[in-house]
Amino acid sequence: MSDDILMNGPVRPVPQQRIREKVDDYMSRRDYPGVERHLRYWLEEARQGRDLRGELMVLNELIGHYRKTAERDKALTCADDALSVLDRLDFGGTISEGTTCVNIATMLNSFSENARAMELFERARVVYENSPAIDPWLLAGLYNNMALTCVSLHRHDETWALYDRAMELLPRVENGELEMAVTCLNRANLIEARDGMEAGERAIFDLLDEALRLLKETPAPRDGYYAFVCEKCAPTFDYYGYFADAEALRREAKRIYEGS
Repeated sequence: MSDDILMNGPVRPVPQQRIREKVDDYMSRRDYPGVERHLRYWLEEARQGRDLRGELMVLNELIGHYRKTAERDKALTCADDALSVLDRLDFGGTISEGTTCVNIATMLNSFSENARAMELFERARVVYENSPAIDPWLLAGLYNNMALTCVSLHRHDETWALYDRAMELLPRVENGELEMAVTCLNRANLIEARDGMEAGERAIFDLLDEALRLLKETPAPRDGYYAFVCEKCAPTFDYYGYFADAEALRREAKRIYEGS
């Protein structure tokens, strides 16, 4: 028996899959306080049980949650904790490192911490692009989220190239049409920022029409994630004058959340 077990007892792993499933259940009802209570409970359980892998998973979930609820200080604290756990696990060069860096960088971009976000995206990019068995969904997610930070830094050519890479990967992802729709809308925003509305109008409207087609024709289940994407896309359609389509997306999200 190891000295670690003799001194501290065995590691007590938390049920990661069950934790994620419960988060999805809370999210399907938009019960954000429930998500936080649930994750905070299991974070303490992971720490008490010395389950570093479980702790990292819960911290990543909390970072995403606090990004959605715009709680900057809590998100930054969880990010620092997650990076510390990565070091303790000696996970450098692993998919877990890349995924954690993407998650934190996406959160940092949402709070306009773009320089630090780009550093973490680049760190993740090295890991992902050197992992032969990388899931295309993860790599596409890296490119899409990294592109948003490039937009914030006015690196427009680099942004377009990243969207190209994401769109090449997403057809290989199950229900990738949802992310493709989001990417189309992000590209529309990029064209306006780069070329101006008047010069880019035709290309922008083509992208909006393609995003609508993808959202309507996707075989993806009409579940909580589909509702989340509808809500995420609706403001962009509103911005460009697609008011009826934006309202239809909001109605669909409401119908899903209410279980009707």
